[in-house]
Amino acid sequence: MLCTVFSKLRARLRAAAALAWLAALPAWAQSPAALPATVEAALAQARVPREAIVVEIVEVGQTQPRLSHRADASVNPASLMKLITTYAALDLLGPSYTWVTPVYAEGEVVEGVLRGNLYLQGRGDPKLVMERLWMLLRRVQQLGIREIQGDIVLDRSAFEVPATDPGAFDDEPLRPYNVLPDALLINYKSVVLGFVPEPARGRARVTVDPPLHGFLVDETVPLDQTAACGDWRGALKAELGDPARLRFRGAYPARCGEGQWPMAYADPRGYNAQAVLGMWRALGGQLAGTVREGAVPAGLTPLVQGVSPTLAEVVRDINKFSNNVMARQLFLTLGRERRGLGSLAQSRAAVEDWLRERFGTVDASLVLDNGAGLSREARASAAFFTRLLQRAWADPVMPELMASLPVSGRDGTLRRSRAMAGQAHLKTGSLRDVAGLAGYVLGESGRRYTFVAIVNHPNASAARPALDALIDWAARDRSRAQ
Repeated sequence: MLCTVFSKLRARLRAAAALAWLAALPAWAQSPAALPATVEAALAQARVPREAIVVEIVEVGQTQPRLSHRADASVNPASLMKLITTYAALDLLGPSYTWVTPVYAEGEVVEGVLRGNLYLQGRGDPKLVMERLWMLLRRVQQLGIREIQGDIVLDRSAFEVPATDPGAFDDEPLRPYNVLPDALLINYKSVVLGFVPEPARGRARVTVDPPLHGFLVDETVPLDQTAACGDWRGALKAELGDPARLRFRGAYPARCGEGQWPMAYADPRGYNAQAVLGMWRALGGQLAGTVREGAVPAGLTPLVQGVSPTLAEVVRDINKFSNNVMARQLFLTLGRERRGLGSLAQSRAAVEDWLRERFGTVDASLVLDNGAGLSREARASAAFFTRLLQRAWADPVMPELMASLPVSGRDGTLRRSRAMAGQAHLKTGSLRDVAGLAGYVLGESGRRYTFVAIVNHPNASAARPALDALIDWAARDRSRAQ
């Protein structure tokens, strides 16, 4: 009888201790909250049903969500996919990883003349911009080659990229984000038009960078002294389809001041040759042959090598500004470095291998596609991104990954956000029918949370205020933490 009494007493004490422990926890550690009223109202205003949003907010280092809504649903995350690619790359390659672009000379050099071919071998550098191409070719000339009697040969064999229409995604082939990856990606295969008003002459001077051989652009365009700036690109009435000639049938509004217009080149396949030849000749170099594609012969030693910025710097550009072509370059680099071939299939396999090593499995919700999120097929769940972000927080590369994320109200794709300025580091995701945020939010209590929210709906862009309301709710946690 006495044993029975003591057993019941111990059970009651354990139950009381458990209740006291639960009472000491914040409310969200006991059961996830429902969508906040401010979020519900913003969704209603945007005409987006609550079934179109997935959300999960979890304190860093914890497992119990503070807020969870349809977290296991597999949805299109748009550019949030870049979090997977950049985190995997930082972990597998290291923040100090760099790409090299070697240049080889075949034949002897006599009095500044190379009696043979010059080879440029692309190895996936995502930031071989105009300035770095200039320095690379300038270094070749400093080493004594001013004239090439053979050809300049471009080796693009490090990546296996199927021929694809760059306008297939959204019928916008000249948008820079639609540029396809390339082992020798020069200046993102884009040109930047500059417009410098000259009011006294009633015109704007037009500049073009880089100097593409054989690409002619009107040197000036009429200046409109009365028009508002507004859609100044449309006002120019540019004829964009001809890769050899760009004309303007309109005028440039004087009120715009100096302006720049980056655009993908109309002939992406021919861009590299025109950029290299244009830059070589702009430096005073001569070429007897042509610029063509080919492979570097075995046994050659590099004459010089261009070296990219570090992976940490590249990841910052990718995530801060959601650069699709750089993300795709990085994704293919993972395939090349980890599985010997820069192809989509091998890159997906490399990332899946990494996920199995880190998490024990590949999440059933995940469809990687091209690793950048510029896709209608990519899929993942909020719960998956939560696990990814929680793991990243405890990883040695956490500082580099977190520093790469846009800061609310401060920089990158969140510079115009009005939600808790400076307290949220969040990757953005945007497509025609997708709006998403994922990263970290610092609460007023000092607690930090992993934050994932994704809307899939035709009115997704109108639901941005709902995402801002979620950031505010996550950050304003002081009263809840007490």
